[in-house]
Amino acid sequence: MADRVTVIGWDGSPLADAARSALGAATLVAGAAHHLELPEVPENAERVRLGSVALAARRIAGHRGTAVVLADGDPGFFGVVRTLRAPEFGLEVEVVPAVSAVAAAFARAGMPWDDAQVVVAHSRTLRRAVNVCRAHTKVAVLTSPGAGPAELGLLLEGVHRSFVICEELGTAREQVTILTSDKAADHTWRDPNVVIVIGGFVATAEGGGWIAGREPGAGPRGWALPARAYGGALGEGETDLLRAAQLARLGPRVGDLVWDIGCGSGAFATEAARTGAAVIAVDRSPGSCARTEHSARRYGVQMQIVHGSAPHVLEDLPEPDVVRVGGGGAAVVSAVADRRPQRIVADAATRDAAELIGRDLTEHGYDVECALIQSVELDTRAWTEKERSVAFLLSGRLPDRAP
Repeated sequence: MADRVTVIGWDGSPLADAARSALGAATLVAGAAHHLELPEVPENAERVRLGSVALAARRIAGHRGTAVVLADGDPGFFGVVRTLRAPEFGLEVEVVPAVSAVAAAFARAGMPWDDAQVVVAHSRTLRRAVNVCRAHTKVAVLTSPGAGPAELGLLLEGVHRSFVICEELGTAREQVTILTSDKAADHTWRDPNVVIVIGGFVATAEGGGWIAGREPGAGPRGWALPARAYGGALGEGETDLLRAAQLARLGPRVGDLVWDIGCGSGAFATEAARTGAAVIAVDRSPGSCARTEHSARRYGVQMQIVHGSAPHVLEDLPEPDVVRVGGGGAAVVSAVADRRPQRIVADAATRDAAELIGRDLTEHGYDVECALIQSVELDTRAWTEKERSVAFLLSGRLPDRAP
């Protein structure tokens, strides 16, 4: 096993004394091609081209001598340190950090980044990274080949964002380009690069926040807010208790894409967006679309609003994770189930309509639950009944998908 493993972050600036000392004593050096060409790498040291970090870690674990691993930016921030410290390799690691690629990118852009989300995009996480860009006003994306600026721009179709693309930071070929997301696919971009994605309804805050990323306490306290929070009367399928049950069954979260079909006032869409999920709100009524946009702006959340009739308007929308069907009945539920989201909720006014929706979900392979939800609002001055609502709530969950 290696006597000592030092991980050195490199951001293009001259190496610190501690890094030079570690490299000078190294008998094995692992890194990318441009790292191994650094003049400080000893000529007689074994050189390992860093592709799979796990494979390199096994090589280092079997090496007798002193090993150094070179990595771009801060190796402890979405970097190699996590893999090298895995118990299976038994390596004791010392780290010499450098400025992270994200910090460098925001510095080049002249922007603060304590209020930014940071995501990693590769083949498995690209769609979720795009959903974070849909849901938040400032996101830094650490890209990879095949999941870069062009792919981000293509998947953000219908959502206007500005891109600050920082290529090969810290090298002589460093370049910063600013353009709109719809233009990103028109270019070829060099790796490695970081993309800062900016746009949407921006709520200004004095003096910054107190926690990195999105402030968790943004917006009013509580969920399923009353009708007055959305400007007055809501539709039959938008009562606060029904919305609360729908949110509980869908469980939207950061990285998800939520469809709200038949969004009405925008109450459910707004509350789903407050969880940090990306939301596409659909309605055939221009008035409902305008009301939904007003709700989103009022509560400072991001969403894409699509005017059109389901199920036809759904054909060109990106793949959802969870869906609320607030209008359209069994035909729309069937079209949604064809897209295989993890979870679907719908409501029905009668038992016959509920059975029809439930059978359709079952035929599509969903595990189905149905509950009769009845709520009675009381006037607490006289403790008399003010309003009563009854609805069948159906929820479907794909058993072969992650919860």
